[in-house]
Amino acid sequence: MKMRPGTQTGFLLCGKEWTEGEALEVRSPWDQGLVGRVTVATRADARQAVHHAVASLRRARALPRWKRREILEDVAAALIEQKERFAQLIVAEAGKPVRLARSEVDRAVLTFKTAAEEAARLGGESIPLDLTEGNEGRWGLVQRFPVGPVLAISPFNFPLNLVAHKVAPALAAGCPVILKPASQTPFTALALGEVILKAGWPAEALAVLPLSNADTAWLAEKEDCIKLVSFTGSAKVGWELKAHSGRKRVLLELGGNAALIVCGDWPDLDEAAARTARAAFGYAGQSCVSVQRVFVERGVFQTFLWKVVEATAKLVVGNPSDEATEVGPLVRLSDAERVESWIKEAVESGAKLVAGGERHGSMVTPAILTGTKPGMKVRDEEVFGPVVAIEPYDDFEQALADVNHSKYGLQAGLLTRDAGRILTAYRELEVGALIVGDTPSWRLDPMPFGGVKDSGLGREGIRSAIEEMTEPRMLVIAGLD
Repeated sequence: MKMRPGTQTGFLLCGKEWTEGEALEVRSPWDQGLVGRVTVATRADARQAVHHAVASLRRARALPRWKRREILEDVAAALIEQKERFAQLIVAEAGKPVRLARSEVDRAVLTFKTAAEEAARLGGESIPLDLTEGNEGRWGLVQRFPVGPVLAISPFNFPLNLVAHKVAPALAAGCPVILKPASQTPFTALALGEVILKAGWPAEALAVLPLSNADTAWLAEKEDCIKLVSFTGSAKVGWELKAHSGRKRVLLELGGNAALIVCGDWPDLDEAAARTARAAFGYAGQSCVSVQRVFVERGVFQTFLWKVVEATAKLVVGNPSDEATEVGPLVRLSDAERVESWIKEAVESGAKLVAGGERHGSMVTPAILTGTKPGMKVRDEEVFGPVVAIEPYDDFEQALADVNHSKYGLQAGLLTRDAGRILTAYRELEVGALIVGDTPSWRLDPMPFGGVKDSGLGREGIRSAIEEMTEPRMLVIAGLD
């Protein structure tokens, strides 16, 4: 794939790069420079991709486990070898600071390596059936089989690793994949597609199609041959997609407004404040588990608040290509304008802006608010920007209620040494995961990942995704003794 500015890159279909058609310009979130142009696939192209996916199912399903594992290991090895190439692609089209981009490549390597291990472990079980008189000599076997073609729809903020979280489990399970990358970040996905094909995955069983939103919705809704839709993105789009997907399986990872509870017994508030600042503002807060709400026990509230202010002031804000940068631009000017307006709306409604919140083009300086209330967008919605609200609490049960006072429920963090509080929080918090001793932004890629309420449906994480992409099938045999 060529990546010189101004070059038009084609989509991948049946192992070929198709460059004829309407072109979409991709511009840098940092300076609006032209990253490149990509050919937009049409509805006819999507229909052809489905045809090839269906035709390739038998071949993909028949790939022995050792071959699937080998392909996945080869992809991981290629990502290691091409780490800087992929990191620079992520910087260019996503505006992610280069150090974080390299970390994303490392995470994608782990994702593919874990999928390789799970491909080897994917098994079944033997079921005893001689449990009643007359069933002597019967035995049963359960194995998992691929559900069929998968439509994977990925977001802009992790253009490599969140693609990997959909594609790697599909390869491990033996499912053909049609991948629709985010319109802002198609080049990383196309480059990964080339790597996967070079590793030996059947060409007909993978398509990478930059599609319009309308054609993507049509593909999810109308093409019955698609058996599973895996979507990461906004709650509004995700639930609409599910409502129109008929009998297809649907996996949704839809984001949140992650909360952190800080208890007065936590011994190192300096380190906690530094982690909170990085978790709230790294990559300009453009992560579904970025810290957005912090509830601090009143006895240490003022101390913790100003430690976060001090830690935030040390973060380097600027050009994502610079090695020192931790906070870069938002992906679109409209997103920066939205974040700015939400901050102003909160302040006009009584919140106090302690630091930051200034917009310069697509850049918004890290904003720390206090005095926020339910009903403010910065509390109720997913900001997806460099904004954190820090509030005091007097009663731990009330802090838990404040965390739960949200339509989202992805992950929460808890800083305490009190085992009773940990167990109470684990029981009461309405989230997909509770992270004790760290911020809710912590994630290891093999773990089950997902949420409740508007944060989604089902779980990502390699093993969990493989189970979603396969179905158990029972074999009963009688009369062989």
